[in-house]
Amino acid sequence: MTTKSIVAGFCAAAVAITASSSALAQAAAAPAAPQVTHGPPLTGVCIFSFENTVGGSTVGKYVGTRMQQILAQVNAELNGEKATLDNDAKSLDSRRASLDQTSFETQAAAIRVRADALQRKAQLRDREVQATERKAEQRILQEMEPLIRQVYQQRACSMLLQRTAVVIANPAMDITPAVVTALNAKITQFPFDRERLDQAPAGAAAPPIVQTPSTPRAAPTKK
Repeated sequence: MTTKSIVAGFCAAAVAITASSSALAQAAAAPAAPQVTHGPPLTGVCIFSFENTVGGSTVGKYVGTRMQQILAQVNAELNGEKATLDNDAKSLDSRRASLDQTSFETQAAAIRVRADALQRKAQLRDREVQATERKAEQRILQEMEPLIRQVYQQRACSMLLQRTAVVIANPAMDITPAVVTALNAKITQFPFDRERLDQAPAGAAAPPIVQTPSTPRAAPTKK
């Protein structure tokens, strides 16, 4: 086995992170629905789309842009380390004829260890990116929930349906634009960075051992 094949396995994980894209960034890119003639809106029945609210809101677009920045940082880190590893593997291959078998196998094993570590790091970064996106979505949902209830009451809705569960509906029943307007007035961005799953939370040190003093024995009764 040459050192070129040692680092080949890392490519799959690197490509997975490079190809991954934030759902927040893609939400606004959904194709427009074709024009349809609708019947009258149903009284009390309302429709809402979380995806369209996120994609159409200022804060959702901000989070999508920020996620792309985080992805770029992750890819720069992984691709930089992979380039170094590739160069070291090529260098070892070029010197193979001048090395004895033991020296070559020792150095090749070291490269394999580094390649395995890089593979694990790529998988970790992928999980971190996903955790970061989930946390950002939860923050938007937290800001959005009271606004949904507010618009629901303003429109005198008796039932609220998720847009994904409805094939076609009269747009007059859709409260999503009103929620987007309210969300834009409430928040436009918030700072966040990539989640670090390889770091222990602050204050996670083991608690000090508290020693309970033993109860003294009663003195034996003299006979």
